[in-house]
Amino acid sequence: MLGMVLVLAGCESVDPPVDDGASGAAPAPGSGRAVSPLDNPDGTKPGLAPLTSDTDRSKARDLIEKGATKGRGPKTGYDRDEFGYAWMDTADGVPLARNGCDTRNDLLKLHGRNVEFRAGSDCVVVSMDLYDPYTGKDIAWKKSKATEVQIDHVVPLSYAWQMGAARWSEEKRRRLANDVLNLLPVSGPANSAKRDSGPASWLPPNKSIRCSYGVRFAQVAQKYELAVTSADKAMMLQQCGA
Repeated sequence: MLGMVLVLAGCESVDPPVDDGASGAAPAPGSGRAVSPLDNPDGTKPGLAPLTSDTDRSKARDLIEKGATKGRGPKTGYDRDEFGYAWMDTADGVPLARNGCDTRNDLLKLHGRNVEFRAGSDCVVVSMDLYDPYTGKDIAWKKSKATEVQIDHVVPLSYAWQMGAARWSEEKRRRLANDVLNLLPVSGPANSAKRDSGPASWLPPNKSIRCSYGVRFAQVAQKYELAVTSADKAMMLQQCGA
C-alpha cells in the first residue's frame, strides 16, 4: 500500500504512448464507486469509470469530435500563480467553492473511501482509501505518509496557458485550476510522469481508463472553450476506438 500527499505537479512531454489494442487489466475492486465521465459532466461524482460498451465509446467519440483544434503556443509568461494560489476555496463559479474547505481536501472527500478527518474538523482529511484510475490500484493513504498521491489537473495549467488561457481573466484561470471537473487525486509517480503533457504525449498506464481519460480531457477543454492540438484529439479518438 502506498502513502501519499497532495502536491501539484506540472506536466511536460514524454514519449508518446502506444495503444496496442489491449483493454488492460480489469479495474481493482475499489473502483466500484467510480462513475462514467459521460454520466458525470460536472465532475461532482467520484472516480473515473472505464467506458466499455460500444454505445458509450460511440458517445465518447462524438463528444471528442466536437472539440476545436489548433497548434500549441509558447509557454512564455506561464507561472502557476497566474491561476491563483493552490487549492483556493474562493474560485467562484465552480462546484464546491466557498464551502469552508480547500479544493485539495474537497477532492479527497469526494473521491476517497473510509475517509477520516483531523480531530475537531470536518474538512482536513488525515486518512482514506483511494482507487487510482490512472494505475488501476487501490491506495491506502495517511497524511503522515504524504508524497505518493497528487491532485492532477487533467488539462494541465501550462497546457491551458499555451492553448489560450494566457489571454483569460485571472478569475477564469482560477476556475480552471479549482474546478472538480479538471481535478483527480491519483498516483504521485503517474502524475509526475505526465507533467504538462496532452494525450498524444502521455496516457494513464491503466489502459482500460484511457477512453474515459480522453473524454474528461475533452469535457474540460470544451467547458472552458479551449482548443486541443490535432495530435491530442486524434489520440483521444484512437483510445475510444476510432
